Amino acid sequence: MSFRATVLTLYPEMFPGHLGASLSGRALERGQWSIDAVQIRDFAEDKHRTVDDTPAGGGAGMVLRPDVLARAIDAVSQDDHRPRLLMSPRGRPLTQKRVRELADGPGVVIVCGRFEGVDQRVIDGRALEEVSIGDYILSGGEPAALTLLDAVVRILPGVMGNELSGVHESFEGGLLEHPHYTRPQVFEGREIPAVLTSGNHGAIAKWREAEARRLTEARRPDLLPQPVKK
Repeated sequence: MSFRATVLTLYPEMFPGHLGASLSGRALERGQWSIDAVQIRDFAEDKHRTVDDTPAGGGAGMVLRPDVLARAIDAVSQDDHRPRLLMSPRGRPLTQKRVRELADGPGVVIVCGRFEGVDQRVIDGRALEEVSIGDYILSGGEPAALTLLDAVVRILPGVMGNELSGVHESFEGGLLEHPHYTRPQVFEGREIPAVLTSGNHGAIAKWREAEARRLTEARRPDLLPQPVKK
């Protein structure tokens, strides 16, 4: 069974985007995963295909209407067990653990927000899981959806040439990834660390672990186990 992604968006032409190239693009051609970009406006019922309205209580911007979006969600995912995600800056941060959970499933339904936001009633009524890819604001959910799908598709079975590539990476073991080196042996006066050319695999593994921990402590101490407060 291939991984099936359905994306609800006002800009279906943005998909598959970069996912149609390189490893993910070849996997798409082989049928290892599929993507269907659905135009939300197709589910509006007025002649102007209106999908948004002014926010209740006043304020700037516009809000995606719950009735239009609910019809779109129902049309693509009734009797469907795929997770329903809403790309949102207020969502839970996307983690490698969640990426692996999604990759192990049948696929996803992704709603791409636009304007000021999405009516809360459709979020609650359709059990949308809000997901954030970082503490910043995008013009819409489409780039975030592409990022999430990139992270998921690359670790689907058979997509990467070397399956270990998806295991020895940042966040997979709770640490950032260790530094990498390749030829030439000396570049602008900087040499490859001697341990990496020693042939001593035990020493190499210890060096990589120590470097991963050093980088994590310096850049992302939040990833390390925190001492228990008494």
